[in-house]
Amino acid sequence: MLEHGGRLRNAARQYGIAEADWLDLSSGLAPWPFDIPTIPLRVWARLPETDDGLEQAACDYYEAAHVLPVAGSQMAIQLLPRLRRIGKVGVLSPCYAEHAEAWRRSGYIVREVLEAEVDFFLDSLDVLVVVNPNNPTGLSLSPERLLDWHARLAQRGGWLVVDEAFMDVTPQLSLAAHAHQVGLIVLRSFGKFFGLAGVRLGFVLAERRLLKLLAEQVGPWAISGPTRVLGQACLLDTEAHARQRLRCEQTSQRLALTLERHGFTPQGGCGLFQWLITEHAQALHDFMAHRGILLRLFTHTSSLRFGLPADDAEFSRLEQAFEAYAKDIR
Repeated sequence: MLEHGGRLRNAARQYGIAEADWLDLSSGLAPWPFDIPTIPLRVWARLPETDDGLEQAACDYYEAAHVLPVAGSQMAIQLLPRLRRIGKVGVLSPCYAEHAEAWRRSGYIVREVLEAEVDFFLDSLDVLVVVNPNNPTGLSLSPERLLDWHARLAQRGGWLVVDEAFMDVTPQLSLAAHAHQVGLIVLRSFGKFFGLAGVRLGFVLAERRLLKLLAEQVGPWAISGPTRVLGQACLLDTEAHARQRLRCEQTSQRLALTLERHGFTPQGGCGLFQWLITEHAQALHDFMAHRGILLRLFTHTSSLRFGLPADDAEFSRLEQAFEAYAKDIR
């Protein structure tokens, strides 16, 4: 299993700090969960049904023609390689490590490429995987550039897979409205923007035939009845969407300024996190962890991802830790 953020229980054991006493900034989730709707008892007692309105709510929210709900976009990442013959896959890196892992595990030849290398390698690839905005760098690519890559791949029967897990704050950059085109697959995460990662819900946006093939791999009843009720209610709450986007944008900007003020100007970020490259990444991660602040460490790039603090008190705690770090290294 690859390592991910959010392993709070493990950190609590390692550093001897109770779970309730941590400030967890490791996961890149909006720290303000949407309200949980009342879920009727009958929903718990019956098998889920797919004509309850969830798919239509998702189509409306993403402005997509067709969607397939899955138990988190991670499920789709692991299943998509089953739908093609073995070939060559490019993964725009560094990015969420599960993408390259899933294709490698299925026997594909995987090349991890930098942004500047994509155009050189594209015509030799069968599939290109892009995370947009990227995790952890925060890099955002324009729809026009991505659609150009898709057109070059599609004319040879290739795929462009775009993981838009962090896109909800900037929907104007999404390819969701284009996902009906053959060879374009868009993955969307529910839990990050809605702050409800524990429900395990995501959506695949693609042309109808591919979604049918993927649904056969997913199998029946992949999304529980209560999750379907919860997901539909959140997707339909347009006023809450606007509040969440504004709150994420403002808090992410505040976080970037906080880091900069303490001498750690971030190299990237998006509406749900900031990304910092520093030769002191390991030391800063450990220093913060000893004070009950959990960050996401990327050892291979000597970098850290900072999720959003939820309120003034959490920002104050982070500021105090930075001040203590500055004194400690003098």
